[in-house]
Amino acid sequence: MIFTSETIEQLIEEFASLPSIGRKTAQRLAMHVLKMPKEEVANFAKVLMDVKEKVRYCSVCFNITESDPCSICSGTKRNRKVICVVEEPNDVIAVEKTHEFNGLYHVLGGALSPLDGIGPEDLKVRELIIRLNDDVQEVILALNPNVEGETTTLYLAKLLKPLSIKVTRIARGLPIGSDLEFADEATLTRALEGRVAL
Repeated sequence: MIFTSETIEQLIEEFASLPSIGRKTAQRLAMHVLKMPKEEVANFAKVLMDVKEKVRYCSVCFNITESDPCSICSGTKRNRKVICVVEEPNDVIAVEKTHEFNGLYHVLGGALSPLDGIGPEDLKVRELIIRLNDDVQEVILALNPNVEGETTTLYLAKLLKPLSIKVTRIARGLPIGSDLEFADEATLTRALEGRVAL
């Protein structure tokens, strides 16, 4: 049943389809948009379209970027001897906020989950192996501390072991079942500093 207008109802439905947005929050957001000046709404819509048109994945590390390769991969001051492997672009942002890591990244695009039909061929595992040249001395596995992250960590550790590259994981300073993007900077800093060899 529609209590307001069909257009408002459609906007509420769109907001409610976003992750972590319930119906009540979606309704509040829709009402906020209704109160915004038309110019602000137009700018908001333009930014949404710009994200879809301009943002893509880096062809090297698969982080989100507007330039290819991304600023991290093309940065001259980054330590090219260390690659930090994460699940999603949000995790790169979380680690960068600590200001403790100055190496490169590799975004897998998820984690192994046999129950969901996600295997190694569905992730950027092959691309990671291709990146491991003579310059790379360490691979840090910084995956989420949940079942899928643990499974992926163990799989990658076993896969990388014959390559004679130091493989470490971030320390277990992160609570089990949480995601990197929700960890605070201090916890992530301790986790990076306390990484252990696999």
